[in-house]
Parts: sequence; C-alpha cells; structure tokens
Amino acid sequence: MSGPEIFVIIIVALLLFGAEKLPDIAKTIGKGMRDFKKATDEIRREIETSTSDFRKDLTDVTDTIKKDVTTYSEKLKSDMNDVTDSIKNDMNDATSEVRQSMNDMSASVKSDANEIKENIQKNDEAAKPDVSKQADIPEENTGKETTDISDKFYKEVKD
Repeated sequence: MSGPEIFVIIIVALLLFGAEKLPDIAKTIGKGMRDFKKATDEIRREIETSTSDFRKDLTDVTDTIKKDVTTYSEKLKSDMNDVTDSIKNDMNDATSEVRQSMNDMSASVKSDANEIKENIQKNDEAAKPDVSKQADIPEENTGKETTDISDKFYKEVKD
C-alpha cells in the first residue's frame, strides 16, 4: 500500500470510531498481530522439532539400508569371484587333461606311423635286390615310390 491509501484508511477509521477509541483499537490490533506472530512461531518451531526427529530417523534408516546393501553387494561379489575362479580352475583341469590325452595319442600315432614306415622300408630293402635285377633299375631309384607312399601316409596320419 502506498502513502495516500494509508492516509485515507486512517481518516475513515477516525471518522468511524472517533479520536478517543482509535488508540485502543490500535493497541488491540498490535496485540492481535503479536499473538498471531507468536502462534506462527510456535507452530513453526513445533513442525521443525517433529520433522527433525523424523529427519533423524529417516537418516538413520537410510544409513542402515546403505550399509546393508553395501555388505550384501560385497558378499555377492566375493561369492561370484569364488564361483568364477572355481569354474576357471575346473576348465583348466579339464582342458589340460584333454591336451595331455591328445599329446599322448599324437605321440602314439607318430610312433605307429614311424614303425610302419620302418617296416615298409625294411620290406622294401629286402625286396630291392630282386626288383633291381629283374627290371634293371638303377639302385638310386629303387624304393623311391615306396618311400613317397609311406611319407604320404605319415602326413595323412599326422593331419
């Protein structure tokens, strides 16, 4: 409100109530405003007090929940790491056994292939003098085809 509006209100109040009652009315209005402010402050204080307890309880509950979630999360991570490590170890054990079996089998097949090759070469050398005499083939070419066949067999077995 501006100055002229307040002035008009005072003049109207003066005319209605008179000069004698105006100080009593102002005193009563002042008391009412003071009581109203006091009541408002009390209500505000009461709300702050009750909400501070509520906020404290809410903070306590929130902290407890965060702590529990963190604990369970860490436990879950630990359990997952244990399971993962166990699976990795089992897989490594299984693959190492399979690799060992494959290496053993490969060595056995190579040994058998070499033995067959040696037997073929021995048989070839034993039959060599007869073949070279009959066909008049020079000795350096004798047995070459047999060696080529055994080499092919060895490569097939190896692959």
